[in-house]
Amino acid sequence: MKAIVVHEHGDADKLIPENRPDPEPGPGEVVVAVRACALNHLDLWMRRGIPGVKLPRIPGSDISGAVVEVGPDVEGVRAGDRVYLSPGVGCGTCPACLSGRDNMCPAYDFFGVQRDGGYAEFVLTPAHRASPIPGDLSFDEAAAFPLVFLTAYHMLVTRAQIRPGEDALVMAAGSGVGTAAIQVAKLAGARVIAAAGSDAKLSKAKELGADEGINYETQDLISEVRRLTDRRGVDVVIEHTGAQRWEAIIRSMATGGRLVTCGATSGAKADLDLRHLFARQLNLLGSFMGRRTELPHVARLVGERKLHPIIDRALPLSGAREAHRLIERREQFGKVLLHP
Repeated sequence: MKAIVVHEHGDADKLIPENRPDPEPGPGEVVVAVRACALNHLDLWMRRGIPGVKLPRIPGSDISGAVVEVGPDVEGVRAGDRVYLSPGVGCGTCPACLSGRDNMCPAYDFFGVQRDGGYAEFVLTPAHRASPIPGDLSFDEAAAFPLVFLTAYHMLVTRAQIRPGEDALVMAAGSGVGTAAIQVAKLAGARVIAAAGSDAKLSKAKELGADEGINYETQDLISEVRRLTDRRGVDVVIEHTGAQRWEAIIRSMATGGRLVTCGATSGAKADLDLRHLFARQLNLLGSFMGRRTELPHVARLVGERKLHPIIDRALPLSGAREAHRLIERREQFGKVLLHP
């Protein structure tokens, strides 16, 4: 099969096209012919270097396709099934997994990180990670929703416990998580303020349902949030941009507000004035992926077209380097896909 392989960490040139043996399923496993694989920042982090990742590795966590071969002892999955794959799962046996908090599992397993992923014509997967594509979603749509919508749902609903009528600030509104968070927040009844680095992205964010927009490259984030909220600040912030605008984000929050972060794309070292934290009784919440039990609920909402995966463009497998560079330059709005 054709595949893109990372043999050593570095820039996008480290994505090497190769021919690999077709995978063969063992007990409890199936082989899926990959029809679409959506990129995430996780792909870039793996390529650049995540401690403990064993190379060589085929990247790609968000995968859809058709089952082509079924191993022994597999029930409920048949050849020909149209499926999407759960991007990450816990071990299933640790205390976190047994208590339903599998996204806290110390052995959490991602496609494209701990095992080979979707930058390939075929992928080998445990059968329990393959689920029927909901509704009439295309393969592209089925690859574009799992990781970002699960992440956004867990951030907003489970961690922030967002409520109708609240003001939510979505940072990096043109990203995969950003486009998902706008929709999840609106579905929950919140007023959404989208923040992005270009007017074009803000225009698209409003088409998704955002009520207001702030261009943080040309406007002052703090003053604009205060203007839009009658100087009160926002109740919830969805954040994964990292250190670059951390202080401005903290100062944009209402007293008692909740900030939920799932990433640090502009840097992991952020300064925090503790006086803002305790005097204004702020809540800083970390979030990682989502619980396995949340994914079917998210899939149902997407299948019912209450949530809509946003796709910027699709490239052939040979365009993997270009796809990574697009994301690094922040030129996309929504998901970039590869078509093996």
